[in-house]
Amino acid sequence: MLSASILAAFQHQFHYSPLLVRAPGRVNLIGEHTDYNEGFVLPAAIDKEICFAVGLNQTDTIRLYSFDKQELYTTAAAQVQRGNTLWANYLLGVVAQFQKRGITVPGFDCVFGGNVPMGAGLSSSAAVECGLAFALDHLLGTQLDRMTLAHMAQKAEHEFALVQCGLMDQFASLFGRQGQVVRLDCRSLEYEYFPFDTSRCHIVLCNSGVKHSLASSEYNTRRQECEQGVAVLRQHYPQIGSLRDVTLAQLQQHAAELDAVVLRRCRYVVEENLRVEAACQELAAGNLPAFGQQMYASHAGLRDDYEVSCPELDTLVELARPLPGVYGARMMGGGFGGCTINLVEVDHVEEFTRRMQQLYQQATGIPLETYQTTIVAGVSELPTVALT
Repeated sequence: MLSASILAAFQHQFHYSPLLVRAPGRVNLIGEHTDYNEGFVLPAAIDKEICFAVGLNQTDTIRLYSFDKQELYTTAAAQVQRGNTLWANYLLGVVAQFQKRGITVPGFDCVFGGNVPMGAGLSSSAAVECGLAFALDHLLGTQLDRMTLAHMAQKAEHEFALVQCGLMDQFASLFGRQGQVVRLDCRSLEYEYFPFDTSRCHIVLCNSGVKHSLASSEYNTRRQECEQGVAVLRQHYPQIGSLRDVTLAQLQQHAAELDAVVLRRCRYVVEENLRVEAACQELAAGNLPAFGQQMYASHAGLRDDYEVSCPELDTLVELARPLPGVYGARMMGGGFGGCTINLVEVDHVEEFTRRMQQLYQQATGIPLETYQTTIVAGVSELPTVALT
């Protein structure tokens, strides 16, 4: 059991009893690259998670131990700054956010490790940030609400990991509910839960096994392209604040003024927001086949208009489409590799994973890893009593 291993490692390393916390990774059913355009997303927390054992150590030193890497990192609590140890930056960024709020963070010990596959697009980084933010809030008695913690975790990623992510990943890790997906309005931060019937359908992730180096540079380029589109459209419609405010009719009317690439980027975002809305209505009506069609349409947009897919992801979606019990499939996450998310009827899950492994290996020569996931609650404290 992961939490028992993390607890044992903490007690072996530091010789006292810590606070134990679990922070889940996330999937996003639909609504990709809409978050930084102030649009809509539909994530859920999943049962791949990072566990933390954290305790105040009565010194002025922070000691961080990566269970997965078997590495120890120490720094003075008063001198937290970005360093060359990449994994530590995610945690140090969180400490810095507390300090920026005028909260004194004393020395503490932290052991963390998890089963969120790295590089699969399940947002292990947000789980790391949110888990520590939750633990420190608890240990320091700061009583910050979950939305504040999500913003602090996001800023940690911006400032210490240097990734200009939207809020979705941190939000999903903190606000997940068992058996429900949550639609987040990335502008107003209003959110609404929708039931996801796990007795009918499972979420199966297929890991392409590739991570093309384009991902981070292209991510920032897409943001700029979207902003260019907004700047042109705002000359005609001053009320437009982001692509969230743009209609397809407005886009078509001024298509000639937009660079051809910028037009495609904007069209994808505007259409994806409409798909999230439609998909939520289908979920509420229990219409999984119709929900799946929105996923396929999302993938086509990501492939053709936003151009963040890659041959391996496209292959996975096309291989899944004709298999029995598959409602829908699409690439998930930033793109250029990582996973596809597949909605598969419960009775067909085993056959689906077997066939996909076989077909993908034949098509690409790459062995396929699959993960069956269930939808769980967000970040929470774990009891240590039962584990000792």
